[in-house]
Order: sequence, then C-alpha cells, then structure tokens
Amino acid sequence: MEAIEYQTWHWLFFFGIVLTALFVDIGIVNRTSHAPSRKETFAWATVWVSLALGFNVFLWSQFGIRHAQTFFTGYLIELSLSIDNLFVFLLIFSYFRVPKEYQHRVLFWGIMGALVMRMIMIFVGAELVERFHWIIYVFGAFLIYTGLKMFKGDDEDFDPTESGIVRFATRYIRITKEYHGDKFFIIKDGARLGTLLLLVLIVVEFTDLIFAVDSIPAIFGITTDRYIVYTSNIFAILGLRTFYFLLADVADRFHFLKIGLAFILTFIGVKMMLPLMASITLALTNNTTIVGAFAQRMVDGEFKDEMINISLGVVVSAIVISIVASLIFPSKPEKKETETDTDN
Repeated sequence: MEAIEYQTWHWLFFFGIVLTALFVDIGIVNRTSHAPSRKETFAWATVWVSLALGFNVFLWSQFGIRHAQTFFTGYLIELSLSIDNLFVFLLIFSYFRVPKEYQHRVLFWGIMGALVMRMIMIFVGAELVERFHWIIYVFGAFLIYTGLKMFKGDDEDFDPTESGIVRFATRYIRITKEYHGDKFFIIKDGARLGTLLLLVLIVVEFTDLIFAVDSIPAIFGITTDRYIVYTSNIFAILGLRTFYFLLADVADRFHFLKIGLAFILTFIGVKMMLPLMASITLALTNNTTIVGAFAQRMVDGEFKDEMINISLGVVVSAIVISIVASLIFPSKPEKKETETDTDN
C-alpha cells in the first residue's frame, strides 16, 4: 500500500463528522441524563456503524480499495478489542454502584478524553516505528504476551480500589463519598469538591489508557498509516457507549468472546513477528531453498496485501466463531451456595 500525503481537509472532514455526531448525541438527543431504552440503543448503534462504513466508502473513493480494506480491518480489530473494555466498564460501574442514568455521561466524557490520549499515543507510536523499526517486534511480542495472558481471563477479580490511580486521585482531589446527580464537581462550604462520579470517570479514563496500550500496537500490525490508524481507532470507540448498553444485558451470553479476542491479539502479535522470523531463517539457510526463497519474499514485503486479506478474514472469523460458540454452548449458571437448616 503506497504512502499517502493527506491534505488538511481530509483531517477536517474526519473531525467534522466526529464532532457533529457527538454534538447531536450529547447536545440534542441526550441532553438530560437517562438510561437509554433498547430501541434508542439499537438506533444509535446503527448510526455509529453506518458512520464508520460511510467513512470507509469515502476512503475507497479517495485512495482506492486497499486503503478502504486496511481501514475496515483496523476498525474491526479496534472494535473487537474495545469489547473487552466494555466488560471492565461493567465491573467498574457495578463496583461503584453507578446509577444507570449517569453511566452514559461518564462514558461520553471518557471517550472525549480518549480522542486526545489516543491521538498522542498513535502519533508518538507511529513516529517511533518509523525511526526505530525494530520496535514493531517489541509490540508484536507484547501482543503475544497479552493475548496468552487474556486466555486466563482474570477480570472477574477486578477491584478498582487496588488501582494506584484511585489512591493517587483521592490523595490530590477531595472526593465526596456519594453521587450528586450527574455532576462531577460541587461547591460545599465554599470549597470545590469532586463527586464520586468524577472518581469513576478517572478510573474509566485510566482503564481506556491501559487498553490503548494493547489496541494501538495491534493496529500497527496492520498499518502504520497515522490517518487510518487514528480514524479506525476513533470510529471504533465512538460507539462504545452504545455497545456498552447493548452488552450490559447480554454480557453473560458471550462467554467465549474473550477467548476470540485473545486469539486475535495473539495472531496479530505473531503476524508482526513474521519478518523477524523470516530474517532469522535467511541467516540460518540460503534463499536457494524453498524455505529460504519464501523467507526472502517475506522480508521483501511481497505479501503485504495478502496479509491484510488474511488478517481481515481471521478477525471476522474469530469474532463470529466465538459468538456462535457462546450461543450453541451457553455458560452454566453458577450454583449459589445455600445454607440448609439441619433442624428441619
């Protein structure tokens, strides 16, 4: 895929779509805090997915099918990995007992923070990869480690109070122990205090930052094009709030989804390590053998387009198979321990 010099209007077009959609969402439709209905949730899910697909068509018309295909692959990867965020958000909101009508506001401002944080991380990461290409192998090894660790699935033991960010925030910000509507700050006895909802927002922002450390290297395994990496990343997290409310009702049904996500991370990590493995193979053999010749073609980057197609197929297959498997083989309900009265 050829490098593209993006014009200023390309960036303005993207930010125009995002900011307009967010303004309509929070400024008009969801001006007052409320728990969205199922119909409203499905409607907004359709809106966010349609915006991403529409932007994909725009890329196709401007830069060709390869750029559109790369964006779509990156979007699916980021969207699937974002689902893992949602499981943790469920745990955070449950732990802090956040009223459902205020969760939408926390997720909105969490995403606004993610727009800025991820731009910084993506541009810094892309610059590092361009200057020091070997970092891509560090990213690959990290994804393999993260994917294998995710297979264990330790989120059930999540405790926000064990996070250093909670201790740090409560040390430097005076936080109340209760909610005050959907406010993040209140004035009490002439002093400005943060509410419990602010602490939840800080935890959500920090959690998204941690997940970005996984997801951004993952898309670097597909492309280092800053425009595609950032736009696919943002379009994926834009729908997080909506997908959260969809997932909240059916989270227990898709118990194999986490395994699918772990497989995706591991696969992308291995894919990023392939050029290094090919270089080692060449050093141990010569390119006159079948294996050596194949390794040489891998080092020369002859399979870049094919790898995009393979990546897209693997990501889609992993998501579909994990969802179908969850429906065919539903999780067994946990048996609750009941106390029996031996006198009866």
